[in-house]
This record gives sequence, structure tokens and C-alpha cells, in this order.
Amino acid sequence: MLVLHARAVGADKPHRNAKRKLLVAALAALTVGGCVAAPPAPHLAAADPGAPVPPVRYSSVTAPYTRQRPVEPLPWRERNERAAPQGGQ
Repeated sequence: MLVLHARAVGADKPHRNAKRKLLVAALAALTVGGCVAAPPAPHLAAADPGAPVPPVRYSSVTAPYTRQRPVEPLPWRERNERAAPQGGQ
């Protein structure tokens, strides 16, 4: 009777190892599955190549530029009088 019990307990060990291996494999699959690239966004996958698009136009990035050359400084009193409000006060 004792021998049968020992065999029954020993027979349970391979079953436990199989469960552990299955659990480890499932956890590994879930972990690696989190590293997979996401599928393309739906709006990109269903893009219509015949859709109307506004025409491309050229605009210069330096268009408002005006060349500024260094000049001699003006006297500060004259500059202040130019900037002062013009009025009778």
C-alpha cells in the first residue's frame, strides 16, 4: 500500500513540471508580445490616393528681410525729441 502511495506521489511530479513549463512559456509569450510593433493606424491603412489635395505653392522664407547697414549713432536728445508725442503739452 505504501508503495502505491509513493508511486502516486511520484507520478504527480511530471505533471507539475509540465504546468510550470506551460506557465513560463505563457508568461514569456505575453512579455515578448508587448514588444511587438503596433499595427498601422486605420486612417493610414485606408488612405485614398485619388483624394483631392491643395496645390503646392512656393513661399520664400527670407521674403520680409530688408538689409540693415550699420550707421553712426545719433545724439540721444535728438532721438528722444523724434520719439516724443507731438502735441501742445
